[in-house]
Amino acid sequence: MARKCQLTGKQANNAYAVSHSHRRTKKLQEVNLQWKRLWWAEGNRWVRLRLSTKAIKTLESKSLSTFAKEAGIDLSKF
Repeated sequence: MARKCQLTGKQANNAYAVSHSHRRTKKLQEVNLQWKRLWWAEGNRWVRLRLSTKAIKTLESKSLSTFAKEAGIDLSKF
């Protein structure tokens, strides 16, 4: 499974690690992903998603169903 947030679509970013002598080597900046078990009220069941921490913080202000609708995700498949 790809390291990608299931709600926001965030994934790794290509970057450079710059040393003190300014030598640049390529590195990957991975997304901070967590497995999160959330209660889906409309489906009346628990849903387990792989979410970025930014998405988890956003879920505190938005409901799960509206967030999934904006992302175009059908929660009944999870």
